[in-house]
Order: sequence, then structure tokens, then C-alpha cells
Amino acid sequence: MTKTTFEKASCRVEFDYFLKGSVLKGDVNSGCRRVRTHFKVESSETEEKILNIIRLAKQGCYAEQMVQTAVPLTSTVELNGKNLDLEGITDTD
Repeated sequence: MTKTTFEKASCRVEFDYFLKGSVLKGDVNSGCRRVRTHFKVESSETEEKILNIIRLAKQGCYAEQMVQTAVPLTSTVELNGKNLDLEGITDTD
């Protein structure tokens, strides 16, 4: 690790999400339009060193990478111990 001293550090994450349609009508749809992170740091280290740490933290963050890059999603459904196929949801391979 980098042996960097922080007096204080925090990160706030904000999402602009939407939920449309109706569960009762069967047309519910949700998503996220934008995600913002806000870093607040107090440190006696150089600005260059702190900015480098923030860059590395963002590069190594699974959640940020998943938001920035689409990844395949597979699902399984089990009901009462029985695996089920759900069209458009489960992988039929």
C-alpha cells in the first residue's frame, strides 16, 4: 500500500434513478441515468499524492467499474427446490 496519511476522508454517492410503469399492469421499468461521487479529504500529504490515491481507488472499485462498463448478467430461478426457466430472465444454455 502507499502509506498515505489521511486526517479525514469521506465519499458520498448520488444516483439519478427512475421507476416507471406499474407492477400491477406488468410494465414496470427502472434504471439509472447518472451516478455521481463526491470525495472530501483532509490530509497533510501533497495534492498530487492524494489525487493519485483517489484515481487508484476509483480504478479498483468494483461498483464503479460495473456502472461504467456493461457486464453480462445471468439469473436462475428456483421455486420450492425446482429450477425454472423464465423467458427473458434465465439463461437456457
